[in-house]
Amino acid sequence: MSTSSADLETVARVADRIRANVERVIEGKSDVVHSTLVVLLAEGHLLIEDVPGVGKTQLAKALARSIDGTVRRIQFTPDLLPSDVTGVSIFNQNTREFEFRPGGVFANIVIGDEINRASPKTQSALLECMEEHQVTVDAMTYQLEAPFLVIATQNPIEMEGTYVLPEAQRDRFMARVSIGYPPAAAEMAMIANHAGANPLDDLEPVTDAAEIRKLIGIVNQIHVAEPIQRYAVGIVAATRASGELSLGASPRATLHLIRAAKASAALQGRDFVLPDDITALAATVLAHRLLPSAEAALAGRQVTEVLRSLVSAVPVPSA
Repeated sequence: MSTSSADLETVARVADRIRANVERVIEGKSDVVHSTLVVLLAEGHLLIEDVPGVGKTQLAKALARSIDGTVRRIQFTPDLLPSDVTGVSIFNQNTREFEFRPGGVFANIVIGDEINRASPKTQSALLECMEEHQVTVDAMTYQLEAPFLVIATQNPIEMEGTYVLPEAQRDRFMARVSIGYPPAAAEMAMIANHAGANPLDDLEPVTDAAEIRKLIGIVNQIHVAEPIQRYAVGIVAATRASGELSLGASPRATLHLIRAAKASAALQGRDFVLPDDITALAATVLAHRLLPSAEAALAGRQVTEVLRSLVSAVPVPSA
């Protein structure tokens, strides 16, 4: 099934409404909001990593409130248990049967606040639901309703009381973004807009879960030519062969890169993916999955620098 111009106009119209709504709360970060929309429409999950106070949780809440779906927030703390995330079976004395009490992941949008303050054991409770959109408790499997998006925030790992995310956990996040400090003009606007009240309190939904499912279906129909597929595979393969990386990107990363590129193309009004879509998303989709080699770390080479060099060395397919 091909993607019509009317379908692309629908994607653009709804995305613009969500973007405008979120930017009422997050000033001067249109690129971060765009990346968030890409992940939403590509059926991925988003990791927001930055220092405290730059609006990580505000961004997640603003997106959640813009979509009239179910929203749950999980505050990750050292004493959080896996059953708090997935749910637990409790024996009912009246019926003499076990009843399942759903955990925090049973929502369209799950906000995992400061995910790296919980133990790796608790973080692992997210693995099945993020990959397979289901939860298994006591040999019973429960499906999660679409759309299902995990937006996790984390502080840099050097900060006190944080854990490094397990590799399997990082690999399930389609993209990692950093909000950064706002420009001076945006910070002045923030003072004016946030001084009297929090704009988040007045935020109303601009779409619903059913419409998001429709947009995801449109994005799935975006065409990716074989040369573009080979280009994405070439970039991912280069990370595995690099001597500056001790851990390259997985096949899941290749799929995430293609899906994100399709969403990005749809948001730009195209029914096909360009090499530029792949190049522009490579760092956002791949960097958090890679680990530098000991030699690269000693030389002070950042993963993003290594990845940039690898991407520039992969031949770009011609028109």
